Amino acid sequence: ASVNEQVVHGIPNRDVILKEGDIISVDVGATYKGLVGDAAITLPVGQISDELKKLLSVTEEALYLAIKQVVAGNKLYDTVSAVVEDKAKEHGYGIVRNYGGHGIGRNMHEEPFVYNFRPGAPGPELKSGMAICIEPMFNLGTDEVHTEPDGWTVVTNDGKPSAHFEHSVLVTDDAPLILTQLPK
Repeated sequence: ASVNEQVVHGIPNRDVILKEGDIISVDVGATYKGLVGDAAITLPVGQISDELKKLLSVTEEALYLAIKQVVAGNKLYDTVSAVVEDKAKEHGYGIVRNYGGHGIGRNMHEEPFVYNFRPGAPGPELKSGMAICIEPMFNLGTDEVHTEPDGWTVVTNDGKPSAHFEHSVLVTDDAPLILTQLPK
């Protein structure tokens, strides 16, 4: 669980007590019948500022806009990565560049890496049957992050909050299939 300026890989700590106005990102993975799923969500703790509400809303919107691009034949970075980058830039958010989505299947992290920005190449072609995780991470401040001395927790350099949303998505010929969508 990652709180406020913790981007990913936050380690629960008895000394960190959540308070009204915080945000917390929860990133979970599970294996079922030999296949792995991965999902993340950032949640408000009680009432949060309008600025944080917008950060969460825009980051989640970027996820769903990117998911719409997960169709066989699309080039990953020209479509999925591009819409994530465009949404962050539209609102002036920092894009976490050191971390992103990934292929998923029998292992948690498989190829291809799914950038949250255009890396300068069109990227691999999405093929029916591939599964990828899309996980935009937007910062209220800059894109710069570092790993804490615990060797695991990643935080924003400027101490400003970060939001993180993720779904595992199956590529099909006609429409993406979200594998980690909660039932309604």
